Amino acid sequence: MKLMNSRTKADIQRIYEQRRDNSQRALEKRQQEVYKRLPRVREIDDEIRRTGIRMAKAVLGSSEAAEDLVIKTQERIEALKMEKAYLLTEENISADYLEPKYQCSQCKDTGYLEDGTRCKCLKQEMINRAYQMSNLDRILHKENFQSFNIDLFSDKPFEGEALTPRENMADIAGYAEGFIGNFDEDNGENLLFYGTTGLGKTFLCNCIAKALLDRNKIVIYQTAFTILDILERRRFRRDESDMTDYEYSMLFDADLLIVDDLGTEVSNSFTNAEIFNIVNTRLLSGKKTIISTNLTPNEISEIYTDRVFSRIFDKFIPLKFYGKDLRWE
Repeated sequence: MKLMNSRTKADIQRIYEQRRDNSQRALEKRQQEVYKRLPRVREIDDEIRRTGIRMAKAVLGSSEAAEDLVIKTQERIEALKMEKAYLLTEENISADYLEPKYQCSQCKDTGYLEDGTRCKCLKQEMINRAYQMSNLDRILHKENFQSFNIDLFSDKPFEGEALTPRENMADIAGYAEGFIGNFDEDNGENLLFYGTTGLGKTFLCNCIAKALLDRNKIVIYQTAFTILDILERRRFRRDESDMTDYEYSMLFDADLLIVDDLGTEVSNSFTNAEIFNIVNTRLLSGKKTIISTNLTPNEISEIYTDRVFSRIFDKFIPLKFYGKDLRWE
């Protein structure tokens, strides 16, 4: 899932411009309502603007007289603001009624914080757009806990397992719901889903993704193969766009990273090192991760280095999926 191209970026910029325009129009409407009820407030606002201009001109001067004028101007503006606040209070109008109302108070609907970094709302908007473009939003609409049907899983014993597939899936679903419910806790909880194809691993990943996206969490859902593509594009600079760097950074910074189909990517020293780096960095920073794979623990140990294997099985809760392939039921 590629996060954003230039056209999408322009679309998002227009969305933020529209939000600011809407905020300004709403503010102007509230101002006119207040001016109609309290003409004196309009006079105060006009005087504050004129006084501010005079102060700006005075700042350009360097004489002692100019400095004195600045002090007197500041005092006058404060007095006008106090009078305005009093008038509004007398009319039971809240102090912030004549302030802009932004959808995001942190970035004031610009998408960027004061230090120039992307606001969380912009990151989420970019991810939401990416999901729409990749059709994942339609999938998550269909595959979620509301559509989860435990009766699809067999209630008969399966190949010597202690629980039936249905009982096992009920336990796993309980883990998943607990994972969502305790997501904001710094509990180091990560999940490893393993088992053969067609047993509901991807479906359950979608359920978790949908639940957390609905809580405004930043969720990145990528196959291991796509993650490898992002790593290679950044490492070997096959794509010079800043979006490659952004895609790479989100592997580390997203609230939840879901790695689907671990083991389908080409395994070599480069991929082993990068997968360890992603998993280990997220663990150290308290970011949560879900890994889904068709491999058994033994197969994982054969494909990946000891430190990748030990990091996954030491810090992830392994949950085994078993039963008959539901795609053929």
